[in-house]
Parts: sequence; C-alpha cells; structure tokens
Amino acid sequence: MSDSKIDAVSEDPEGYDVSAVENWVKENISGLQPPFIWTRLEGGHSNLTYQLDDNQGRQAVIRRPPLGELLPKAHDMGREWSLISALGPTQVPVPEAIGFCESADVTGAWFYIMGMVNGRPLYTEEDTLDWVPEEKRQTTAFSFIDVLADLHSLDPDEIGLGELGKKENYIGRQLKTWYRSWTSSIEAAQFDDPRAHELQQYFLENMPDQGMARVVHGDYGLHNCLIGPDAKVAAVVDWEISTLGDPLADLAYALNWWPEPGDEIPVKEDAATVPPGFPPRSALATRYGERTGRNLDQLDYYIGFNRWKSAAIVHGVYARYMEGKKSTEGIDLEELLERVEKSLAQSEQAVNRLK
Repeated sequence: MSDSKIDAVSEDPEGYDVSAVENWVKENISGLQPPFIWTRLEGGHSNLTYQLDDNQGRQAVIRRPPLGELLPKAHDMGREWSLISALGPTQVPVPEAIGFCESADVTGAWFYIMGMVNGRPLYTEEDTLDWVPEEKRQTTAFSFIDVLADLHSLDPDEIGLGELGKKENYIGRQLKTWYRSWTSSIEAAQFDDPRAHELQQYFLENMPDQGMARVVHGDYGLHNCLIGPDAKVAAVVDWEISTLGDPLADLAYALNWWPEPGDEIPVKEDAATVPPGFPPRSALATRYGERTGRNLDQLDYYIGFNRWKSAAIVHGVYARYMEGKKSTEGIDLEELLERVEKSLAQSEQAVNRLK
C-alpha cells in the first residue's frame, strides 16, 4: 500500500483530467506507460491522492491540491516536491520523486508523481494492531525517532533547502501567528481562556536560543510515516507545511501522541501509540538526544509550546464552525472545545514542570 488506505478504483478521478494527465506522463516520464488504473487513496490532508497502475504492472502515486479556493500557503505541491527531491539522496526515507507538473493548464492545479512505497500509516490503535505485531513495536518506535533525528542532522544549505523558510526566530514567529489566531477567533468562538494569554506571555519571556535552523516536518507522526513490513519507517510523507526552524519544536510535536506512565492527562484513547509494546515518550526523547547530541533540558518548554499551539489551532477551527463558515454536520462541537481546554491544561502542566 501507499501513504493512505486504499478506497476504490475510480472511473472519474476527482480533480484530474485523465486524458490530459496521461498525455503529460507520456511526454515527460519514461518509466510509466498509460493508460492507468486510478485508485483513490484516503488521507493526506485532503489532497487528491491516487494510486496509478500502468499497463506494465508498475505503480506510482499522484497528488494535487483539493478543489476550491485555498489559503495562500495551503496544499503546496511545489514545496512537497522540493522536499522529497532534496531528501531522496539522504538517509531520510521518502518516496521517489518521479515527475512534477507546475502548469495548471493540464488538470487545473500543480501536481506531482512519486514512487509507490510498501508501507502503511498508523492513524489509530486499530491500525497498529492490524499492521505491527507487539514484538515489533519497539522497532517501529525507535525507527520513528531515528528518522526524525536524521532529518534534524542535515544541514539545509548542503542539501539545497536553505531557502525553504526563514532561519531565525521560529518559536517567536509561531507565537505571534497563533496568538493572533486565538485573539481574532475569540468573538466568533464565544470562548476565551486566560491560560492562552498567560502561557503565550511565558513562552515569549522564556524562549530558549534556537541554534542552527534545520528542516522541520511540522506534522511528524506515525500518521505521516509509512511503516513497512519490517516495522520500520519506509518513507515519510506529507511535507507540505515543512519549513526551516527549531528542531526541538519538531521533536516535541512528534512526542505529543506518545504516552508516558503516570500521565495525568492521557493521550487520545484510540491513538496508534496506545497498544502495548511501545517504549514510553521519555525513552524516545533520550534516544533522540543521544543520536543528535542536543541538550534536552528545555524539552518541556517545547512540549508546552506545542500544546498551546494545538489549542490555538483547534480554537480557530471551532470559531469557524460557530461562525457558520463550515458545516457542523457530524461535528461534535463540545468535543472540539474539550480538546482546546485539554491542550491548554497539558501546556500548563509542561510549563509547571519547568518552574
């Protein structure tokens, strides 16, 4: 399988002019021979992602943004393409970069084609139970953290990604962006919480030195890793929000869904990391520190920051629902608000461990 769960063979793939795309492939990619069997792959930030099977039995994956009006930096196919192209020759596993079309004339949007990877993402407890035997879960966990450590060991300039984003003040810029999101959402959400303001002030006043900027994935988790049959990470996918920044912020985000015995607030009940056999969050952090040589004394700062940021993101989503900008059909608004409060509580706990 590839980066998502297979849905069904598609006669009329959403967002694609099949004949135009297949003609483009004929003219630009030598390793694939249309016509293709198109199979929708679910997941991947709502990007329209399909498995392509050609008439010689070869497979690939095609991705383009969803239909409709998009935010300026959302669903950036060019960014994803540049990342997998640059990381391909490194020790960080990514799908093969096969072809990129930056002409919207072909099918209405930029798209790219990447190699098929034999692996599965782990979204839920059920995914883990179905794909990774208990005796191999430590292998999965250590591979997961080793790949992130390897990513953060790369010099962006040396691999052609030095212009991926601003190199300075990653945390400061994030605090400004997401605090603005929180304050601008208060009226629509009809909800505010003093902890959001107090925590933002604390993070501003106690910001650690960033050090050298590294490539940060931005959404690194088992849901964006294809776990191969050997239980190791076969490829990392969904690089569309990747940028340059503080690697410890990326690490703290990656640890969000890994439980630790004694957690006062447990991770999501059906998280992929819940089944037995996985090492605790602290073991992954220790392994990362040993592999990179980075000082993790301030890790709780970054954990607190990420929890606060998560609260701001969900608060903004909740505000759009309350404002009527998104359909609330099938949406549990109370659960969304609970997630905001839970994230703020987890952020506060992390900060208290630092004091």
